Formats: sequence, C-alpha cells, structure tokens
Amino acid sequence: MERRQLILPRNINLAKHAGFCYGVKRAVETAKKLKTENPYKNIYVLGELIHNTDVINELESIGIKTIDEIPGNGDGICIVRSHGEAPEVIERIKNAGYELVDLTCPDVKKVQQKAVELAKEGYFLVIVGKSEHPEVVAIKANAEIWCENVVVANSIEQLKPFEDKIKSHKKTGVVVQTTQRFETLSPIVDYLTSISKELHIANTICASTAMRQTEAKELAKTSDLVIVAGSKKSANTTHLAEILKNITKTIHIENAKEIDDYKDIIGQSINISITAGASTPQAVIEEIIKKLETI
Repeated sequence: MERRQLILPRNINLAKHAGFCYGVKRAVETAKKLKTENPYKNIYVLGELIHNTDVINELESIGIKTIDEIPGNGDGICIVRSHGEAPEVIERIKNAGYELVDLTCPDVKKVQQKAVELAKEGYFLVIVGKSEHPEVVAIKANAEIWCENVVVANSIEQLKPFEDKIKSHKKTGVVVQTTQRFETLSPIVDYLTSISKELHIANTICASTAMRQTEAKELAKTSDLVIVAGSKKSANTTHLAEILKNITKTIHIENAKEIDDYKDIIGQSINISITAGASTPQAVIEEIIKKLETI
C-alpha cells in the first residue's frame, strides 16, 4: 500500500515510494514467519537476505542465521535470498539435505527466465549490471547453462572487448539488473544498436525501482537537500544517490546515527526531501525523521 506524502515542520518531504518494495517485504516477512512456525528448527540464509544491516541483525536476534557457505550436513531450512542463486548452488543446498525455501524476488526471477529464454534461442546475451552483484551472478549462472556467449557490462567500455564477437553474431539480446539506472542502460543500447545485426532489448528494471527514481528526481528539483536512506551495499540505494547528486545536494546515510555527521548541511537547508532504498525498513526512515526534527 502506498504511503501518503508526509509534510513535517521545516519543510521535510517523505517520498511516497520509499522503503521496502514488494519483493523485499515478502522475503523478510516470510523468513520471520518460517521461524515462528518452526521455532526449534535451524534456519539459515545463504548470503544476506537483503542488503540492510539493521534487518540482518534483527533476523539474527530471532535465530535466523546468515551464512556464507552451505554447512555439510543438512539440518533445518536453508533460504535462498531475494537476489536469487545459481542453479548449481540450489542443487547443493538440496543435496546437503536442507529443506529449501526460495525467496528470490519475483522480478529477479523474471530476469532469470528472460535471460534463459534468450540464451536458449541463440542470442549473444548482454546482462547490464554490476558483475559482482549477487543478483547478476545468479542471472549469469542461469543463462550460462544454455550458452557460452554471456557477458556482464555496466558501461560501453566494458563491452568493447566483445565488439567483434557481437558484430559477427546473428543476434544480440539484453537483460538488465532490476535495480539498474536507465541512464546506464540507454548508452549501452545505443552502442549495441550500432554494432548488432539484430537486437532484442528486455528492459527488466523493476517498476518499483523506476517509480522510486522518477519520484525522487522530481522531489530533488524543489529541494535544498535530499537524504537517501539505506545500505551502502544496496545497489538500488546507491544508484538513487548517484542520480540525485546531479540534481541537488544529496547525502546517503544508512541510519539516523549518521545524521550528526551532516548537521551543518542540514542546518543550512530549508526544503529537505527523504527517500529510501527498497531494502530500507520503515523504522529506519522514521528514526531519521525524528532525528531531523531535533536539529
């Protein structure tokens, strides 16, 4: 349900599209429900369920453990995080004896499915995103089962080494990390259009990300300062901050504790807007607002 725009003293505007998106909300609520329904079972998440330290700490406090490696002998439930996993990793979880619960975001699943579809149809596949991001790692792993011609690029420069291969290939397909910026996708599409024989673009930037970015840009135009709340590890949050810095003064903080570091900037600002990444809890946003009211 959309949050109404909140107008506070000192002209502080809270974006409507701020905080948990559907996929993140679903993952966090389902994980908590699993623990409630299975209080005596071990529950693990392979990698951080979402990119937010406050949420990970909360899950740890109720007995949901974040792990980096799959324990050898299955004992309990293992959750696949919202970013998804490679098929090989999912098989390892099952083979180790764990009860697997897949909480991959539905929008991320759609990208995986589209990537596989293009790979099966013989496209040279370009994944627009950050190669080290877990969502992109999983998308690439799913596609590579079906073809070898899969590359990840976040810029034209990263595609240049593959130019001859793309030119010689019959057709090129593109999928996009769900939290990417359209500003990143657009020049890559222009470049690929100039060198591809046939080009199929699947703009898989999720609707929540697109709405969040569009609204934040409009707020920034009438703001002296925009505060972006969320983890520095969150791709959609860092992209949001990058976009807004080109429009107005912008600071990116993880939680209310960091407000003190920016007291001077905040003190000089009359119109302040707040937005937040898709993995930022409502409680964190509310704490930031309360802290701002004390300055």
